[in-house]
Amino acid sequence: MSDTLPPCPVCASAYTYQVDALLICPECAHEWPAAGPDTAAEDAAEIIRDSVGNVLADGDTVTVIKDLKLKGSSSVIKVGTKVRGIRLVPGDHDIDCKIPGVGQIGLKSQFVKKTAD
Repeated sequence: MSDTLPPCPVCASAYTYQVDALLICPECAHEWPAAGPDTAAEDAAEIIRDSVGNVLADGDTVTVIKDLKLKGSSSVIKVGTKVRGIRLVPGDHDIDCKIPGVGQIGLKSQFVKKTAD
């Protein structure tokens, strides 16, 4: 087979396969068009949205929408905790931030809501 498929742009899995005009990753379920995987996948991977669909950017202020238990600790981040100056990073926990009283932590964007500064 002289034609090889590119790896998944999200998780870098080599086990991608093609269905019609889409390339699909069986490990992370990411789908992207076969015609232009580089540009379409990079644009989709760079956009991080909060729990209600607002686009997040570095330096935004967000509010926690659910009590979050911290692993390895008895501490809890309460609903309504405001987090200022977030930094977006690739990965499962796509927000790096510093929470007063807790310290440096990684959050998932699905548990925050963007607020007006």
